[in-house]
Amino acid sequence: MLFVVGSTRAPKVEAVRRALAAVAPGAPGWHPAEVVPLDVGALGPAMPLTLEALLEGARVRAERALDEVRAAGRRADLGIGLEGGIDVRGDGAGRRGYLMSWAYATDGQRGAHGCGGAIEVPPRLLADVVDHGVELGVAIDAFASETDVRSRQGAWGVLTRGLLDRTRSFELALLGALAPFYNPGSYR
Repeated sequence: MLFVVGSTRAPKVEAVRRALAAVAPGAPGWHPAEVVPLDVGALGPAMPLTLEALLEGARVRAERALDEVRAAGRRADLGIGLEGGIDVRGDGAGRRGYLMSWAYATDGQRGAHGCGGAIEVPPRLLADVVDHGVELGVAIDAFASETDVRSRQGAWGVLTRGLLDRTRSFELALLGALAPFYNPGSYR
């Protein structure tokens, strides 16, 4: 099967490979799985700050990747989109933000979302992103006193001291998004 991913970022592509390796043994026809990463460009806000923007970002990435590969004459079985960001709730002293990883899988006719969980964002980091407009990748580098965190453990890894990283959060999200495709009997 051919799976096209609407991203070339290493943690996202690795998450797809891991999810497919977990699913393939129990899903006839899913092995061997070919994963094609594709840069689909900027399709939404640089830093999604609502649940709606996260869901939309994942969906649009999957659909764009699938459309581009099919327009080039290749047969792709599923398009996959992965989107991370913060879902901001409330305002003022009661404001909270939750780092989330979402996935969307589509065959062009039907699709499904999956979430890789959520973790509360510390107030200082949330303020940098929401109040000062700093993109999370830049803000987490400063927060952790490291460089290019997003290409390794991501904010997930920093906030959980490595117990859960960016790749794993996207892997979990994708396992959920793929469920209607690898377990269709439960979704009839």
